[in-house]
Amino acid sequence: MTRERVISPTTTLSDIQRIKAIVGASSGNLVEWFDFYVYSFFSIYFAHIFFPQGDATTQLLQTAGVFAAGFLMRPIGGWLFGFIGDRFGRKKSMLISVYIMCFGSLVIAFLPGYNQIGLFAPILLLVVRMLQGLSVGGEYGASATYMSEVATEGRKGFYASFQYVTLIGGQLMAVLTVVILQQLIDNESLRAWGWRIPFLIGAALSIVALWLRKSLHETSDETQRTDKNAGSLVYLLRHHWRPFIKVIGITAGGSLSFYTFTTYMQKYLINSVGLDAKVSSLLMTGALLIFMVLQPIAGALSDKIGRKASVIIFAVGLMLFTVPIMVYLTSVSSLVVIFLLIFVALVICSFYTAVSGLLKAELFPPQLRALGVGLPYAIGNAIFGGSAEFVALGLKQKGMESSFFWYVTVMAIVVLVISMSLPNKKAVEKL
Repeated sequence: MTRERVISPTTTLSDIQRIKAIVGASSGNLVEWFDFYVYSFFSIYFAHIFFPQGDATTQLLQTAGVFAAGFLMRPIGGWLFGFIGDRFGRKKSMLISVYIMCFGSLVIAFLPGYNQIGLFAPILLLVVRMLQGLSVGGEYGASATYMSEVATEGRKGFYASFQYVTLIGGQLMAVLTVVILQQLIDNESLRAWGWRIPFLIGAALSIVALWLRKSLHETSDETQRTDKNAGSLVYLLRHHWRPFIKVIGITAGGSLSFYTFTTYMQKYLINSVGLDAKVSSLLMTGALLIFMVLQPIAGALSDKIGRKASVIIFAVGLMLFTVPIMVYLTSVSSLVVIFLLIFVALVICSFYTAVSGLLKAELFPPQLRALGVGLPYAIGNAIFGGSAEFVALGLKQKGMESSFFWYVTVMAIVVLVISMSLPNKKAVEKL
């Protein structure tokens, strides 16, 4: 049996080696999020397959409900994979999560619709999405912890930002897949069978991610993994409950805004702004590409100004601009103006997304880091991020769409209050 290669604080790695480690960890992150977001972006094409009753908004609301249910499994995934990451290693946790996501994508790709198997179709879709939610819930904590530990001091913000580069990259790949298939396949065929193609692509990409992750060094050492409190939920809640609560609160506002301006934005442009589905997909493709490029820039900036300052900028920007951006989008016809408004929203979000994982990892000791990052993140993400589309569409159906924008604004205030209590950059203990 070969001994696991461990990157300890005393290990000297070249920039190239660290970049390879980041790429290896990021590959699985990208595939996981591609698989997860494909569901959201293609729901407009397969909603009628599993939920044939009702109008378009009702069908989207039902598929959004299944999307939200997947998020409800994230806390369980955050706990389970956080425990595995702290007790058995970050690498093992990241490998298992990709295996589960691959399985889920394959099942959805071949899942019969309502006309073939009746109520079993939406039920099985729900079960598979819950499994994928379990997987993604575990992915965040393990990969955020790994990237924060493999990065060099003084450049942690830059390196750790690549977690969201690949997360957004997964979204971007999903949108690009939509755009390409819209050009190659007619709308009727996409609604009939073309929507299954991206799930097959995701399953195939998982094989590549597994191969890359198997070559990773481990960043936790045996002393940390064998600590009696390693991965202990009881110890975490008893002795580190303050940072636990802070991570939930910051994640709540951060995830809500992220999903509002990415996944829900595509539907908002179609249902409320009145854009064609293809035009909406093209706009979001360009916006997500820029959003991805912004991550290392914002991450490098956080190395200069600190994580606390970054999150404060995010919270203030979200609080001031959410309502004006969303309301004004419905009153303009220029695609350039629409794109610029989305761009402003994503710039604001970048001050959170670029430091999200690192900010949280810096609040916990090594033997509790994967659990401390993963579980509270998953709780905040499940309640507020996963429900974003469901709440937004539900309020729209009741004629109260603007209430959702104020909801996002209120959560920005929550983030601002919490961020004021975060430690300053110089006060943060080195990882």
